[in-house]
Amino acid sequence: MIARNAVKALAALPLLFAVSLPAQAAKSETAIFAGGCFWCIESDFDKIDGVLKTTSGYTGGRTENPTYKQVSAGDTGHLEALEIKYDPAVVSYEELLTAFWHSVDPTDAGGQFCDRGESYQTTIFATTPEQLAKAKASKKALERSQEIGAPIVTPIRAAATFYDAEGYHQNYYEKNPVRYKFYRYRCGRDQRVKQVWGENAYKGIPGAH
Repeated sequence: MIARNAVKALAALPLLFAVSLPAQAAKSETAIFAGGCFWCIESDFDKIDGVLKTTSGYTGGRTENPTYKQVSAGDTGHLEALEIKYDPAVVSYEELLTAFWHSVDPTDAGGQFCDRGESYQTTIFATTPEQLAKAKASKKALERSQEIGAPIVTPIRAAATFYDAEGYHQNYYEKNPVRYKFYRYRCGRDQRVKQVWGENAYKGIPGAH
């Protein structure tokens, strides 16, 4: 009888795993932000506790499976963006919004820092109706606060198909740290973010610049 019960218990293990895996996967939610060069926003958001995975890519345009060369040429309608998988039990969407706003220049409609053109514009891509409402509310709150004293031009849109960027763009800041740091400094990103946000620059991003 004991042996038979043991066999039954072992036989039930695959079922237990099958039940628990979807529940575990359900903890992950997705946010998508365009904030200029995706190398930089990937580096920033990877510092946030509760962010499980980040992927650099392209979204918002009309060309299917775009390449970096096509997007950079500016004729696809796509923006460089970051797809963020996060655990909402650890970090909320509102906290990610705070980190996003304070790591970009939302007053610049022509690009970000040294990178100019449509593909480098800032945009929040909401993946759910709830995210859309929260993003709009956060933008209105910033506008009312007059924290930066200039109009916020970052649009908020419903998410479209997200295309992963080429492999060499993923985790670029880790693969090519010297080139990445040189680019970031020469592009003036951190200098401008601090100019716009003052002591609140990179708010919500621990250990940021």
